[in-house]
Amino acid sequence: MFKGPDRVIHAIFTSSSSESFGVTLDTNNEYLITGQLNPNGRMHIIMCDFIQYWEDLGGTQKKSLTRRYQSGCDCTIIPCSSLPCPVSTPDECLWTDLLLADGQSGPQAKNFACLKRSDGSCTWYRGMAPPNKYFLEDS
Repeated sequence: MFKGPDRVIHAIFTSSSSESFGVTLDTNNEYLITGQLNPNGRMHIIMCDFIQYWEDLGGTQKKSLTRRYQSGCDCTIIPCSSLPCPVSTPDECLWTDLLLADGQSGPQAKNFACLKRSDGSCTWYRGMAPPNKYFLEDS
């Protein structure tokens, strides 16, 4: 687990139908999953959460889980599924992959990270090269 509770999650809950945004997972595969952990300790996921087969993740995505994404924790990613898509504050990154046929597996998700800059704003950053002077240094 990269970011989340400090205990093991034994079960993930979702609706039983796709009409209610439920998700079907195969127990024989590994996934990268985002979801909601309720106060009672239950993990819930829906179709709108980021759920990808681990083997389908790009190298940049896998490396960014431990090296890069932490510097974007204060940023908010705004999903855009239809135009226009407004960004209301400087700490937001507009995620436009949902406008493409690839959806959650699009080029933005596979190759970019939303990171905080030294001026407090957030922007998309490509690849794994060391951050330049406009980004906060890794801690």
